[in-house]
Amino acid sequence: MKAKTQRFTILHSNDMHGDFFAEFQEGGGHLIGGLGLLSGYLNKVRQEEENVIYVIAGDMVQGSLIDAEYKGLSTIELMNFLSPDVVTLGNHELDYGLPHLLFLEKMANFPIVNANLYIKQYGKRLMTPYLIMQVNGFNILFIGIITETVMDSLALDQLIGTFVSIEDAAEEVGKICNAYKSEDIDLTVALTHIGFESDIELAKLLKPEWGVDLIIGGHSHTILEEPKRVNEILITQAGVGTDQIGRFDIEVEDATNSIINWEWQLIPINNETAECDHSLEEFIDGFKNEVDKKYQGIVTRFSERLTHPVREEETSLGNLIADALADVAETEVILIGSGSIRGEALGPVVTLGCLKECFPYEDVLTKYQITGKLLKKMFSHIMRVENRDGEGECFQINKRVQVIYSESKAGLETFTIDQVPIEESKTYTLTLQGYHFANSEANLGLTSEDLTAQGSPRVVTTSTLQVLEEWLRTHPNVKSVIDGRMIYQQ
Repeated sequence: MKAKTQRFTILHSNDMHGDFFAEFQEGGGHLIGGLGLLSGYLNKVRQEEENVIYVIAGDMVQGSLIDAEYKGLSTIELMNFLSPDVVTLGNHELDYGLPHLLFLEKMANFPIVNANLYIKQYGKRLMTPYLIMQVNGFNILFIGIITETVMDSLALDQLIGTFVSIEDAAEEVGKICNAYKSEDIDLTVALTHIGFESDIELAKLLKPEWGVDLIIGGHSHTILEEPKRVNEILITQAGVGTDQIGRFDIEVEDATNSIINWEWQLIPINNETAECDHSLEEFIDGFKNEVDKKYQGIVTRFSERLTHPVREEETSLGNLIADALADVAETEVILIGSGSIRGEALGPVVTLGCLKECFPYEDVLTKYQITGKLLKKMFSHIMRVENRDGEGECFQINKRVQVIYSESKAGLETFTIDQVPIEESKTYTLTLQGYHFANSEANLGLTSEDLTAQGSPRVVTTSTLQVLEEWLRTHPNVKSVIDGRMIYQQ
């Protein structure tokens, strides 16, 4: 019997993070991104091509005021409008808690797959692990995999967090492939949210007999010129937001269950590549109008626009937030997670909506007593080179602190508070967000016992966002600059 071939177009997004609205391109007049134009491109391709599959590799939620206000419900409704064929979980899908995620899953008109989150006491997977799609006589297997950093969010729920475990990605892909990879499966796709470098490592571990053809990933926000080929598996990702979409045009042969021809492009989403889907824009405006009424009041005005372009480095916006919260906490050292600052810029006029969109986490803030020796250990951990790889947990700190780290020596050169070197035997105050205390070993290199050994901690506030808002209201025209708080030397 002659081998049968079939063409497919696989479109893929990842890390959309509430990027709902089109914006004018810097230096030009083109509108770029936004769900209206993205939907228009999807509509166009679905009309032009016969076998179109649209997938999302995690992190649909978090990053916009609309998403935060409706705790992801609005985002799922908008995703229903886009109608993806299959989605995998990202770590931010759990930002509103596991019970809420399960509610969001019921709202979704599309399958959400994940194979490596388990209810560990019973050895049961938490979600549907895979999907087999039948498209024009061909069977396509999708397997969902999530990053281990999802456990950081789950750790905040002390009850549910103890019931959930994350299992080895390669092993779980192997289990699914061994059980369901037969002659009837023509194409196998691992839909991951673990980061591009981790995708490469995963591909190296997958046995050729399992027949994985593609890894479509997310989490690290990686922009590629072309897919990377590892262990005969094509690996790709589509950056972050809705300014672009990945597109695979592939030809699959059923006799060998393999891709025999392929082309991949990173398609810009703008008003040249797509016509806006105005019905979706009107749907978004319904959410936006309600949110604008509630959050359009002005909180403060900065002396200039403050920025937070990358989380691995000190930023002017990060410095302001750290200084404001350190002032409220009356602490010598404060660590504010760079990832909890969701916007790349804020101001000069700051509305309540802009503030909440930029800093959406209603986390507890707690002050601890800690020795200078443990402070040194903590900063050696967070400043190490391997933590600054795009996937580590990085921090912004307050102006009283300066730490110089030697990369060649892999350790601290100097560490001062108020320009005075810290003493290892002396006790200092350290203020942390609840997320980082719950995950202190991974994020800080310290145990919870280390942080509480010098006495009972004191809760500064149960809502970091609320105290930040009140501080900003009483500090107009504030300035913030990058002044060298954490310095890296060769």
